[in-house]
Amino acid sequence: MKKDVYVTQPFLPPLDEFLPYLEEIWTSKILTNCGPFHHRFEEALCQHLGVDHIAVFTNGTLALVTALQSLRITGEVITTPYSFVATSHSLLWNGIKPVFVDIDPETLNLDPQKIEAAITPQTTAIMPVHCYGHPADVEAIQTIADNYNLKVIYDAAHAFGVQDANGSILRHGDLSVLSFHATKVFNTFEGGAIVCPDIKTKTRIDQLKNFGHVGEVTVVAPGINGKMNEFNAALGLLQLKHIDEAIAKRRVIDATYRERLKGVRGIRCLDNNRERIANYAYFPILVQDDYPITRDDLNQKLKDIGIHPRRYFYPLISEFPMYRGLPSAHKDNLPVATTISRQILCLPIYPDLPLEVVEQVAEFVAGQ
Repeated sequence: MKKDVYVTQPFLPPLDEFLPYLEEIWTSKILTNCGPFHHRFEEALCQHLGVDHIAVFTNGTLALVTALQSLRITGEVITTPYSFVATSHSLLWNGIKPVFVDIDPETLNLDPQKIEAAITPQTTAIMPVHCYGHPADVEAIQTIADNYNLKVIYDAAHAFGVQDANGSILRHGDLSVLSFHATKVFNTFEGGAIVCPDIKTKTRIDQLKNFGHVGEVTVVAPGINGKMNEFNAALGLLQLKHIDEAIAKRRVIDATYRERLKGVRGIRCLDNNRERIANYAYFPILVQDDYPITRDDLNQKLKDIGIHPRRYFYPLISEFPMYRGLPSAHKDNLPVATTISRQILCLPIYPDLPLEVVEQVAEFVAGQ
């Protein structure tokens, strides 16, 4: 490669389109505290995503922490070991015990068939992830939650714009949490959001993200400073104008990889046919035992030629020091997740990635 290629690169709109937004901020001198861009961005997001209420945050992790607080979750929460650590860290920050359950070998999402056996009298909620933007089995998870009177909070960090047969995947569960980090399909540099089912829930979340303030002189909860500032909100408002084009470019890259890697022995591409509208957030492959070299060898060989894939998600969350002492973290309880984490490799995908580079990456993988 003439220039190193990384697993992702943030999409940014033309700078000259952003300047008028900055001029508005300079004129108003409102930089934060839920200013005009903050409100405009929330309204535009609701319209774009097809949801009724949304609260934007300074990042997705604080949104997860606040989502748990807003529902007053305590005790134990069933979740996946196959995710970014923010998923389970948000539980620890709230004094909640994560209980890890294995994943489905096809979707790589939380396996509903394993959830019931992990429920105890201390279980209060389930926190699944729509991994790589592919929907979890929302119907089965909701049935279990209803049977045991549990809350469901979706870590939907990967799932911006994803729809199932009936609309936005974000409408499922009690709350869904998005990330707008620079590495995501839709970014505001840093940012996040909670999709809320009703105005009462949104009002409580808005209070919690603003130190628990209600009006000027009353504080009703031990909230946090999770407010999105005006710069991030303005960028998000502008990004919405370009997001459909960016996802369309991702779709072409996804299709190119699939065509070039079809039939390559030992390489499995994950299906994306479970969603009516996909966002092509990642392009994960599984490097299986019948591939000529190991996943780690392929990872290193790609790096040697200037291609930098990522082993999302390796190691498992359950293998990190703060979690591996939990009974549910033992690898014998997580055979599928353990195997997948040692096979997974996410290839570069982002809107500005040239198709000739995609072809070269696929050719290299196919040629080992």
